[in-house]
Amino acid sequence: MRAVAVLSVIFFHFGFQKFSGGFTGVDVFFVISGYLITNNIVSDIEKGTFTFSNFYLRRVRRLFPALFVTILLTFAYGFFVFPGSLLEPLAKSVVASVLSVSNILFWSEAGYFDADAELKPLLHTWSLSVEEQFYFVWPALLVFLSQMRRVWIVPAFAVIAGAISLWAAQQWLVSDPSGAFFLAPFRITEFAVGALCVWLLRWRGGYGRLDEFFVIAGLGHKLINWIPKRREQ
Repeated sequence: MRAVAVLSVIFFHFGFQKFSGGFTGVDVFFVISGYLITNNIVSDIEKGTFTFSNFYLRRVRRLFPALFVTILLTFAYGFFVFPGSLLEPLAKSVVASVLSVSNILFWSEAGYFDADAELKPLLHTWSLSVEEQFYFVWPALLVFLSQMRRVWIVPAFAVIAGAISLWAAQQWLVSDPSGAFFLAPFRITEFAVGALCVWLLRWRGGYGRLDEFFVIAGLGHKLINWIPKRREQ
């Protein structure tokens, strides 16, 4: 599913018309991350084996080798190809990517005089920064909420946090669309939906066929939106 989400974004950037909504892949990616990370942490907490050191060590081993190679190759390419005026912004994005704040950097640069996306080769790291910021906060919250010994506490918190994030994103969208796109507080909804799937899978009992219903509903929604566009062509 992660591959499908990423490929939809890639195809969108390559200009494939059928993937005009490719940025939805980012939302799907965040939902998947919310599910996987929450499931792993909750499982470890229940087994009594969760530690912050092990959690962050696994994240570093998984993410940083590929990130550093990408940053190194990108900066080397930019050093030989970009004019001097673009090297400083590139260096800033390198530092921001390493520190997991590139989403904040690109948000701060958004505006009328902002450079084209083609001149920001590390622009795609904004989503990784959002994900890493989620890693900084969510594990501690899960550990804290799990100590209350109430099964419904964490999913209830996810519902409330997701609803507030969605409402805030809609409000913020009016005055600052870039902020609603780049900043982590407005992406909590996607992570919350993924986290809730952990408990939905546990509580669904004998209602496994709901999975098929949701798949059909999702494909049907896509088909309904695709047919009018096809007729226009």
